[in-house]
Amino acid sequence: MSSYSDLQKAYQGKRVFLTGHTGFKGAWMLQVLHGLGAEVTGYSLAPEHPQDLYNQIHGDSFCHSIIADLSEQEKLGQAMKEFRPHYVFHLAAQALVRRSYQQPISTFAANVMGTAHVLEAMRHLTDPAIGVMITTDKVYENPETGKAFTESDKLGGYDPYSASKAAAEIVIESYRRSFFNPLQFDQHQTPIASVRAGNVIGGGDYSEDRLIPDIVRALKDSKPVVLRNPQSIRPWQHVLEPVFAYLLLGLKMSEDGIKYSRSYNIGPERSDERTVAQVTNAFYSAFGKDPAYEIIPQSNLHEAGLLMLDNTRIKEEIGWKPRLNAEAAIQWTAEWYADSRPATEKCAQQIKAYLEIGA
Repeated sequence: MSSYSDLQKAYQGKRVFLTGHTGFKGAWMLQVLHGLGAEVTGYSLAPEHPQDLYNQIHGDSFCHSIIADLSEQEKLGQAMKEFRPHYVFHLAAQALVRRSYQQPISTFAANVMGTAHVLEAMRHLTDPAIGVMITTDKVYENPETGKAFTESDKLGGYDPYSASKAAAEIVIESYRRSFFNPLQFDQHQTPIASVRAGNVIGGGDYSEDRLIPDIVRALKDSKPVVLRNPQSIRPWQHVLEPVFAYLLLGLKMSEDGIKYSRSYNIGPERSDERTVAQVTNAFYSAFGKDPAYEIIPQSNLHEAGLLMLDNTRIKEEIGWKPRLNAEAAIQWTAEWYADSRPATEKCAQQIKAYLEIGA
């Protein structure tokens, strides 16, 4: 994997347009970009809760923050045009499966048309930018056969969230073929990649209907956590894994815009796949507590029981590989929540420790 100094050379002084900067993953990305010396404009909805990580790290001090909706196409296009970014990282999304059942139309609007609006804004830039579009591991048609998905597998989606992200992948591919075709790269000079990351955990996540935040809230309230599908298997990974994978991919795209204009899975090794119950037990143990949970199945809502990614392509082509195994990812996450220091300090320490692994 490229070194931190390589990333500094790629991003220091560069203009980065980051959608979804107020979200959990976006806030970690923002702090890393700030450390790399990038100039960031963020475009996103406001944080949902006062305790959200973006507020805790005082994210406004790390970027020029634009609080707006991706549906505001003209505003988005104008903001990007004025900023003239070197890189566009599109993280903004409605990212919750159960909320997508409650709000399917707004989920499709945010994830499908929102992505189209970002790509359309890039199409009208005077100076070309590198585009890294973030989707999800749930974009694949999932018969739950035990096979790990490769990037060439069929796209699909049962619930509105999964379907909206699969549709976003089709939009990305359409723009890549129609307007940013690698075969005509000398004409547009705009590389576009999509990245499909597995289940992300890490300090500072307070979202609803996510396992670790649910456990943290249960611990705070001295109540058992409610598990819907304890035997579901997911590709769990620490948030810094995809964040640095996105940045490394952007670096590689700056070196060869044709080769890397494609889709990539980002996930842990197969040996690190865990069930919801296993992650729950490990998190309680890392917190020094006995597991306390009750199982209340949501029989009326479908969620995949088995979901695994093949990460071969990104390892072989980009040189990225996971640095934290499942136990370390869970331990780091528990330590973040147990630490009483300011969030900026905790994040900075874990970013530093992550970079030192294998250095």
